[in-house]
Amino acid sequence: MSQEPTHRLAGRILTPDAEAFRAAANLLQAGEVVAFPTETVYGLGADATNDRAVARIFETKGRPSFNPLIVHFETLEAAAREVEINPWAEALAKAFWPGPLTLVLPRKTDSRISLLCSAGLPTLAVRVPRHEIGQSLLRAAQRPLAAPSANASGRISPTSAIHVAASLGDRVPLILDGGDCEVGLESTVIDLSGPRPVILRPGGITRAQLEAVLGTVDEATADSDIKSPGMMTSHYAPSLPLRLGATSVNANEALLAFGPKPLEGAAVTLNLSTSGDLAEAAANLFGHLHHLDREKLAGIAVMPVPEQGLGIAINDRLARAAAPRN
Repeated sequence: MSQEPTHRLAGRILTPDAEAFRAAANLLQAGEVVAFPTETVYGLGADATNDRAVARIFETKGRPSFNPLIVHFETLEAAAREVEINPWAEALAKAFWPGPLTLVLPRKTDSRISLLCSAGLPTLAVRVPRHEIGQSLLRAAQRPLAAPSANASGRISPTSAIHVAASLGDRVPLILDGGDCEVGLESTVIDLSGPRPVILRPGGITRAQLEAVLGTVDEATADSDIKSPGMMTSHYAPSLPLRLGATSVNANEALLAFGPKPLEGAAVTLNLSTSGDLAEAAANLFGHLHHLDREKLAGIAVMPVPEQGLGIAINDRLARAAAPRN
């Protein structure tokens, strides 16, 4: 995967000080996009109330127009001005906001949010991020921000400023550098607009955590309508093909390992977690895929990850990354 020279990247990546926030806010208010860190991954932000600005996100990412966007707010109260907050939403917001949880809720009829964010649906995906830089940017911009992951559509999600620059290049005028993301995996998305809560995308908040608040929740099926980001079959894909569930590895493959006994024989190996810690594995997932994808090899062999807790979200991302490309 080709990358731009470092000297071209450096001018657009800024340390998030007061001057950088002013510059970012000015760009956002002028309808431009800005990349910024959240606790999950880096987001590509634009003024969610500005149709042209939201369209710029789709243009920058090369994103299918039917894939909705998550809108980020500073507080629950700010989100409540745009969507209908029901008791489920109140309970989950109290438990997990600010944090890596996105709620899909009915749009209010007088919502200011661009209809492009909803991709033609009567619902809106909303989140209150926990990351200090994300919160500071929302305050500086003084408006909600539509912000999918800051990468070319369908590619590996970025967990560092350099990942953003390598994926989107000159298409992003400013990147706020907050170091590596804490969670390293996109937010969990749960649909609260129907008769029962439905997990649309597993992520940083597990099903068990949600059920501790709501009781039993359902999960979206393969033929469910696309009501949130991350539901397309082929997604989060590196350039190299992925081979999942690997029990052996070839000399011309990279290995994405998990646990204390990585397979032997790979050209290059990175381990999601030598101790088998799923939180560590989630935080490392996209960064390791980015690194392995730079190797001129036949593919990436992926060792099994337990289908439990955060492992469910990790395996969801890996399955989408390995899916046939459209």
